[in-house]
Amino acid sequence: MRALVGVATVLTIVGGVNWGLVGFFDYNLVDSVLGEGSTGSKIVYGAVGVSALIALANFAYLKRGEPAR
Repeated sequence: MRALVGVATVLTIVGGVNWGLVGFFDYNLVDSVLGEGSTGSKIVYGAVGVSALIALANFAYLKRGEPAR
């Protein structure tokens, strides 16, 4: 479970950095690398979304004082 939380954390950070680039510089790194609207970019966006849900669940565990397993 720790590996899953670690991967989710990395993907959430990647998503956050990408949104920062979009917000500050109007530059979408994921679309630039994988192609706008491509299957690869959709997979990355989906993975980042699922990772955010995993991070949220992990946060709830930490809030109760239980570390990720």
